[in-house]
Amino acid sequence: MGASKLQVAIVGLGRMGARHATHFHHLTPRANLVAACSPEPKELEWAAQNLEGVRLYADYDEMLDKEGSALQAVVVASATAVHAEQSIKAISRGLHVLCEKPLSTDVVTSQAVVDAYRLSQVTYPQQKVVCGFSRRFDASYRDAHRKMTSGMLGRACVLRSQTCDMFDPSGFFVEYAQFSGGIFVDCSIHDIDLSLWFFGETAVVKSVTAIGITALSQELNKYHDRDNALGVVEFYGGKIAQLFCSRMMAAGQEDTTEITGTRGKVSVNVQPSLNLVNIHEAGGVRREVQPDYYSRFRDAFITEANEFTACCLDDTEPPFKLEGAVNALKIAQALQESLITGKKINFDMVGQRQVEGVQEHAISARL
Repeated sequence: MGASKLQVAIVGLGRMGARHATHFHHLTPRANLVAACSPEPKELEWAAQNLEGVRLYADYDEMLDKEGSALQAVVVASATAVHAEQSIKAISRGLHVLCEKPLSTDVVTSQAVVDAYRLSQVTYPQQKVVCGFSRRFDASYRDAHRKMTSGMLGRACVLRSQTCDMFDPSGFFVEYAQFSGGIFVDCSIHDIDLSLWFFGETAVVKSVTAIGITALSQELNKYHDRDNALGVVEFYGGKIAQLFCSRMMAAGQEDTTEITGTRGKVSVNVQPSLNLVNIHEAGGVRREVQPDYYSRFRDAFITEANEFTACCLDDTEPPFKLEGAVNALKIAQALQESLITGKKINFDMVGQRQVEGVQEHAISARL
């Protein structure tokens, strides 16, 4: 095992980036957060107060140049629009990369990250590049996956999964929708990744169809998005994923999953709860729900930071293949397109779009 600490820098210090920075700075013993970067003065001000000893930069290229060869890894937690560009710059320098999901909101651009990684490994064979699908690091999901792979459930056939955010009256998600790629790319990408995990990395999409509504945030329509959507993903080999995504939960974050096999079923967080406290009131007994995604998956993010670090230092295989991030985005984009157009989208047996006279790369841009 490697004895030294992994020298890490982070780009992006917004809500998610600040969390990653905290995890690598305080909760990852084998990592040393040496630098952080953000173009936003308020984010740098936060970093100055909370990341003692970490060198701060307003420019990403300057950070890479000045940190030089001593830097070993970069965590990309910036705006989704620059995930790919910043990841590729780090990859080209031989740095390990942990990139927040998705690699991009565009399939072609995401594939460019994979291609850059493959090319770089010729020169840097020990390099690791991981897309941060946090649920794969969650203890409950891992336990469910172990039970499935043990044969307890028989052959996995149906996955029902949802990512449902607590309603945010500030309008953040409305404005974010113009950059996010849409509710399926932003929210359901996690559930799609779960389907690829539980059905197997070689699972090939056969068709997708989706519907949705704007129940509360009518402004989303101008960005071709919805605040509630349902999607069905059919895979070759007799497997189906049913997806629900929403941005208007009243009680809190409701992220749940069920996997049904030929001999049984496992479920994760079907009755979301903040903790094990029951509140007994005149109207009945209830439990509070986690208020947001981070409250539910904080431990998974910390595990992600530590396992990424160990993977880089010990030269072990990444927990999952980077190509899976492209496959998940391809499905998410197709669902978003189906949501807006009302059309069912079909794929051939190798996962290529069946669109007469139109190449797949030409329709990868968000409608």
